Amino acid sequence: MKGSRRAAYVGVLSALAIVLSYLESLIPVFIAVPGVKLGLANAVIVVVLYKLGAREAFMVNMVRIAVSGILFGNPVMFLYSLCGGVVSYAVMLVLKKLKVFSVSGVSIAGAVSHNLAQTILACFILENGSIAYYMSVLLITGAVSGLLIGVLASAITESVRFR
Repeated sequence: MKGSRRAAYVGVLSALAIVLSYLESLIPVFIAVPGVKLGLANAVIVVVLYKLGAREAFMVNMVRIAVSGILFGNPVMFLYSLCGGVVSYAVMLVLKKLKVFSVSGVSIAGAVSHNLAQTILACFILENGSIAYYMSVLLITGAVSGLLIGVLASAITESVRFR
Protein backbone atom coordinates (compact mmCIF):
# COMPACT_ATOMS: atom_id res chain seq x y z
CA MET A 1 0.00 0.00 0.00
CA LYS A 2 1.31 3.43 -0.93
CA GLY A 3 2.34 5.91 1.75
CA SER A 4 -0.29 8.49 0.86
CA ARG A 5 -3.06 5.90 0.98
CA ARG A 6 -1.76 4.62 4.31
CA ALA A 7 -1.70 8.17 5.68
CA ALA A 8 -5.28 8.71 4.50
CA TYR A 9 -6.40 5.53 6.28
CA VAL A 10 -4.64 6.66 9.46
CA GLY A 11 -6.42 10.02 9.27
CA VAL A 12 -9.86 8.56 8.64
CA LEU A 13 -9.45 5.87 11.28
CA SER A 14 -8.16 8.44 13.78
CA ALA A 15 -11.29 10.49 13.14
CA LEU A 16 -13.45 7.39 13.63
CA ALA A 17 -11.71 6.62 16.94
CA ILE A 18 -12.26 10.22 18.09
CA VAL A 19 -15.95 10.08 17.17
CA LEU A 20 -16.35 6.77 19.02
CA SER A 21 -14.62 8.27 22.07
CA TYR A 22 -17.01 11.20 21.95
CA LEU A 23 -20.07 8.98 21.58
CA GLU A 24 -18.90 6.90 24.49
CA SER A 25 -18.49 10.04 26.61
CA LEU A 26 -22.21 10.68 26.08
CA ILE A 27 -23.15 7.35 27.64
CA PRO A 28 -23.87 7.84 31.34
CA VAL A 29 -21.31 6.15 33.56
CA PHE A 30 -22.65 3.31 35.68
CA ILE A 31 -22.73 4.91 39.14
CA ALA A 32 -21.69 1.80 41.07
CA VAL A 33 -18.58 1.39 38.91
CA PRO A 34 -17.24 4.87 38.07
CA GLY A 35 -14.92 5.15 35.12
CA VAL A 36 -16.04 1.93 33.44
CA LYS A 37 -16.41 2.28 29.68
CA LEU A 38 -16.88 -0.17 26.85
CA GLY A 39 -13.82 1.10 24.97
CA LEU A 40 -15.37 1.47 21.53
CA ALA A 41 -12.38 3.40 20.17
CA ASN A 42 -10.15 0.46 21.07
CA ALA A 43 -11.90 -1.58 18.36
CA VAL A 44 -10.39 0.83 15.84
CA ILE A 45 -6.94 0.47 17.40
CA VAL A 46 -7.13 -3.33 17.30
CA VAL A 47 -8.30 -3.34 13.67
CA VAL A 48 -5.53 -0.94 12.66
CA LEU A 49 -2.95 -3.04 14.52
CA TYR A 50 -3.98 -6.15 12.59
CA LYS A 51 -4.73 -4.60 9.19
CA LEU A 52 -2.25 -1.72 8.82
CA GLY A 53 0.48 -2.36 11.36
CA ALA A 54 2.03 -1.35 14.66
CA ARG A 55 3.19 2.13 13.68
CA GLU A 56 -0.19 3.08 12.27
CA ALA A 57 -2.01 1.70 15.32
CA PHE A 58 0.26 3.74 17.59
CA MET A 59 -0.41 6.90 15.55
CA VAL A 60 -4.19 6.41 15.59
CA ASN A 61 -4.05 5.72 19.33
CA MET A 62 -1.99 8.82 20.10
CA VAL A 63 -4.08 11.10 17.88
CA ARG A 64 -7.27 9.81 19.51
CA ILE A 65 -5.90 10.31 23.01
CA ALA A 66 -4.59 13.81 22.27
CA VAL A 67 -7.64 15.11 20.44
CA SER A 68 -10.15 13.49 22.81
CA GLY A 69 -8.21 14.86 25.76
CA ILE A 70 -8.26 18.37 24.34
CA LEU A 71 -11.90 18.32 23.19
CA PHE A 72 -13.67 16.20 25.80
CA GLY A 73 -11.42 16.02 28.83
CA ASN A 74 -9.06 17.80 31.14
CA PRO A 75 -5.34 17.42 31.88
CA VAL A 76 -5.88 14.71 34.50
CA MET A 77 -8.16 12.70 32.22
CA PHE A 78 -5.58 13.10 29.45
CA LEU A 79 -2.85 11.73 31.73
CA TYR A 80 -4.94 8.69 32.68
CA SER A 81 -5.91 8.09 29.07
CA LEU A 82 -2.32 8.41 27.88
CA CYS A 83 -1.03 6.03 30.54
CA GLY A 84 -3.71 3.41 29.86
CA GLY A 85 -3.44 3.82 26.10
CA VAL A 86 0.33 3.43 25.92
CA VAL A 87 0.41 0.42 28.25
CA SER A 88 -2.49 -1.35 26.55
CA TYR A 89 -0.97 -0.68 23.11
CA ALA A 90 2.36 -2.15 24.22
CA VAL A 91 0.69 -5.26 25.67
CA MET A 92 -1.43 -5.78 22.55
CA LEU A 93 1.58 -5.31 20.28
CA VAL A 94 3.65 -7.89 22.15
CA LEU A 95 0.82 -10.42 22.26
CA LYS A 96 0.01 -9.95 18.57
CA LYS A 97 3.66 -10.53 17.67
CA LEU A 98 3.75 -13.70 19.79
CA LYS A 99 0.81 -15.06 17.75
CA VAL A 100 -0.48 -16.99 20.77
CA PHE A 101 -3.79 -15.20 21.24
CA SER A 102 -6.72 -14.48 18.96
CA VAL A 103 -7.80 -10.95 18.15
CA SER A 104 -10.25 -11.21 21.05
CA GLY A 105 -7.53 -12.42 23.42
CA VAL A 106 -5.31 -9.51 22.44
CA SER A 107 -8.21 -7.10 22.98
CA ILE A 108 -8.97 -8.56 26.41
CA ALA A 109 -5.33 -8.22 27.44
CA GLY A 110 -5.33 -4.63 26.17
CA ALA A 111 -8.45 -3.72 28.14
CA VAL A 112 -7.25 -5.34 31.35
CA SER A 113 -3.78 -3.78 31.08
CA HIS A 114 -5.37 -0.39 30.38
CA ASN A 115 -7.37 -0.64 33.61
CA LEU A 116 -4.36 -1.90 35.55
CA ALA A 117 -2.15 0.96 34.34
CA GLN A 118 -4.76 3.58 35.20
CA THR A 119 -5.32 2.09 38.65
CA ILE A 120 -1.59 2.07 39.41
CA LEU A 121 -1.35 5.68 38.20
CA ALA A 122 -4.28 6.64 40.44
CA CYS A 123 -2.55 5.04 43.44
CA PHE A 124 0.52 7.19 42.79
CA ILE A 125 -1.30 10.43 41.99
CA LEU A 126 -3.69 10.17 44.92
CA GLU A 127 -1.04 8.64 47.20
CA ASN A 128 -3.59 6.08 48.27
CA GLY A 129 -2.87 2.38 47.80
CA SER A 130 -6.37 1.38 48.88
CA ILE A 131 -7.58 2.30 45.38
CA ALA A 132 -6.01 -0.97 44.28
CA TYR A 133 -8.96 -2.80 45.86
CA TYR A 134 -11.01 -1.44 43.00
CA MET A 135 -8.86 -3.47 40.61
CA SER A 136 -10.90 -6.67 40.96
CA VAL A 137 -13.96 -4.89 39.56
CA LEU A 138 -11.89 -3.34 36.78
CA LEU A 139 -10.34 -6.69 35.85
CA ILE A 140 -13.77 -8.23 35.40
CA THR A 141 -15.26 -5.29 33.52
CA GLY A 142 -12.08 -4.98 31.44
CA ALA A 143 -12.20 -8.65 30.47
CA VAL A 144 -15.88 -8.44 29.50
CA SER A 145 -15.52 -5.21 27.53
CA GLY A 146 -12.26 -6.46 25.97
CA LEU A 147 -14.05 -9.60 24.82
CA LEU A 148 -16.94 -7.63 23.30
CA ILE A 149 -14.58 -5.22 21.56
CA GLY A 150 -12.37 -8.14 20.48
CA VAL A 151 -15.28 -9.97 18.87
CA LEU A 152 -16.26 -6.78 17.04
CA ALA A 153 -12.66 -6.07 15.97
CA SER A 154 -12.20 -9.67 14.83
CA ALA A 155 -15.31 -9.53 12.65
CA ILE A 156 -14.19 -6.22 11.15
CA THR A 157 -10.63 -7.50 10.60
CA GLU A 158 -11.92 -10.56 8.75
CA SER A 159 -14.36 -8.66 6.56
CA VAL A 160 -12.58 -5.38 5.69
CA ARG A 161 -9.79 -5.05 3.16
CA PHE A 162 -7.60 -2.00 2.96
CA ARG A 163 -6.33 -1.44 -0.56
